[in-house]
Amino acid sequence: MTARTALVTGFVGGIGAAIAARLSAGGASVIVSDLAGDALQDAADKLGLPAVACDLTDSTSVKAAVQQITNDHAAPDIVVNAAGGVLGQVGVQLEDVDPQAWHSIFAVNVDATLYLAQALVPAMKAAGWGRIVTISSGAGLRASLTGIHAYTAAKHALVGLTKQLSLELGQNGITVNSIAPGFILSNPATRRQWDAFGPDGQAQLVSRIHTRRLGSPEDIASAAAFLTSQDAGWITGQILSVDGGVT
Repeated sequence: MTARTALVTGFVGGIGAAIAARLSAGGASVIVSDLAGDALQDAADKLGLPAVACDLTDSTSVKAAVQQITNDHAAPDIVVNAAGGVLGQVGVQLEDVDPQAWHSIFAVNVDATLYLAQALVPAMKAAGWGRIVTISSGAGLRASLTGIHAYTAAKHALVGLTKQLSLELGQNGITVNSIAPGFILSNPATRRQWDAFGPDGQAQLVSRIHTRRLGSPEDIASAAAFLTSQDAGWITGQILSVDGGVT
């Protein structure tokens, strides 16, 4: 991994930070990205990693960020896109789904992955090697505990995009896989959701997990470290459920 340059997006969230720390500990040169602001710089400073701000829902911003990383460091041959989530939204009845809210979740969960791939893949093709890992969700395989229609649909779309990119890029030495986490207490949004379940709902959720515990960001980071490694060179187009056995 010491020869590899990795870009980890969605860094400010707990999962992104854990992945960046794990890849860095493994020897990769890691650059982290999230929306501009003190939160990004403060989190990057804690790990001693270079940060590049980027709005992943804007293709122009993505191209500029990738060019900056390439100029200042090297062209990333690993990308783990941990950006996404529910954007503070909560579940509503079908009749109350707002079109703008719907599209905003698709933008950060699906469009961002497309834009990153478009910006990063040319250099990966030239090198004949690359690793792309998306972070989908159990909500991309079944209905979502969030009750948010757009989140469930977007994560299903991300699973489909992952498989399509794998088919297209595998011949170029580029693998494309997705990690589908179970319930991870990783940020304020998931903490609010956990609290909303109440004691009975929490107990019910944990009872469905074979390991009888919630997952941690480090559990997801371990999967990302494997899928981006040389050992995973013949694994592509896969959706790896990291959920303690729920799936």
